[in-house]
Amino acid sequence: MKFKLNVIIFSLTLALIVGLAINILRSTEYNKVFEAEEAKLSGVEVDNKIKNYSGEGYVTKFNKSDDNIVFDVNVPRKGIYNISIRYYIPKISGEKYTLINVNGGYLRKFALPALNTFQEISVGNFSLKKGENNIMLISEWGFYNIDYIRVQDFPVKGKSTINDELVNKKANNETKKLMKFLVSIQKSHILSGQQGLKEVEWIDEHLGKKPAVVGFDFRDYSLSRVRRGVKSNETEEAIKWHQEGGIVSFSWHWNAPKDLIDEPGKEWSEGFRTKATTFDIQYALSHPTSEDYKLLLKDIDAIALQLTKLQQANVPVLFRPLHEAEGGWFWWGAKGPEPAKELYRLIYDRITNYHKINNVIWIWNSSSKEWYPGNKYVDIVSYDSYPDAGDYRPLIEKYAELTSLVHDKKLIALSENGPIPDPNLLKEYQVNWSWFLTWQEKFLKDGKTNSLEHLSNVYNNDYVITLDKLQKYKLYNSK
Repeated sequence: MKFKLNVIIFSLTLALIVGLAINILRSTEYNKVFEAEEAKLSGVEVDNKIKNYSGEGYVTKFNKSDDNIVFDVNVPRKGIYNISIRYYIPKISGEKYTLINVNGGYLRKFALPALNTFQEISVGNFSLKKGENNIMLISEWGFYNIDYIRVQDFPVKGKSTINDELVNKKANNETKKLMKFLVSIQKSHILSGQQGLKEVEWIDEHLGKKPAVVGFDFRDYSLSRVRRGVKSNETEEAIKWHQEGGIVSFSWHWNAPKDLIDEPGKEWSEGFRTKATTFDIQYALSHPTSEDYKLLLKDIDAIALQLTKLQQANVPVLFRPLHEAEGGWFWWGAKGPEPAKELYRLIYDRITNYHKINNVIWIWNSSSKEWYPGNKYVDIVSYDSYPDAGDYRPLIEKYAELTSLVHDKKLIALSENGPIPDPNLLKEYQVNWSWFLTWQEKFLKDGKTNSLEHLSNVYNNDYVITLDKLQKYKLYNSK
């Protein structure tokens, strides 16, 4: 069996799937169940031995990898629809996988967690054409029992109420202009982005284009690195990029202020990682007279100095401190959400109110409500995406999580990515990431994470703003 489009693979945890199902199974205009025993069957059969099924039975014996079931689904209009599957897998059998193919082209692989009885879970959102559609479930790693699928309208957001006012009311004009611009293109375009200027040169060499956004890093301004002789020219490079007409983004792989382990596998240069330091952020924040707390302030002040240089050069900065905190692999997230949020608010207050720096657009990097530091400290929320190589899906579920987190009142960015989402799917699914920012080395250049053909399609897509298109907006010259 051949399909024109790439297989798009991802696995959702049961908690996330059930959570999405609860939200989506509210009343919608189109909501219809299609019984499995009434579908077209290939290599499978109808049975009724397991109780609690719907209709006249369920479909079983998905034993071979190409066994399948095809549902004929007629919908009243073209649009985005959620698909749920009601199925049963005995707990003893463990998690299985199914492939979902829509109209012979768009193929996804899903994990189906084991269940004690027939249950319905959402497996994602799909674009369907008006009228007849074929939805095929292909066994892959089968040995499950399918009762039915449910197809229903995906709730469409109302009119966007995204605010272009910055949380820092004293933000300077250049920074305000950038924010207003980002909001103005939110539904019509996505900004292309790339981490590292060397990678930008590679893109220019291979595609004849440059991204609109470049990511820089304050890592080597961390004082525990400076004391070991590390130097950085990231600030100067960012100023040059701004002068070329590009947008500047900064993250901060913050080397811990002290207590670096410095042994094989835990080198001091990896001191931003939890495994390479014993620095305790919870202790530091709860002891404001301690050396640890004072070292935090000194490091923040070192970054404030670089932001001041950028401000003096009229460079607005998309600043994303404490990224990926909830992962726990960086020391600032190792003690859970409360210390991470407190540290983020300390950074904001120290830079904004103590140092009087007004060229920052503040970005938080998590979709979890538990980890969110609050609307008064955040301008943009973001997500770092690293699915399998060649997975160009639009990330609609994660985008929906972030939209819900900020009640559709703040911009949402793809602040790091491996594979770049397909711009055509972004348009089709109305997933309005403000920008993407592809990470360095293999994520850009290995030919697998992002094929050269895909990169060319992205950078030449009308939906994507590259540096040449950005310059036409005269973003920093307009009054």
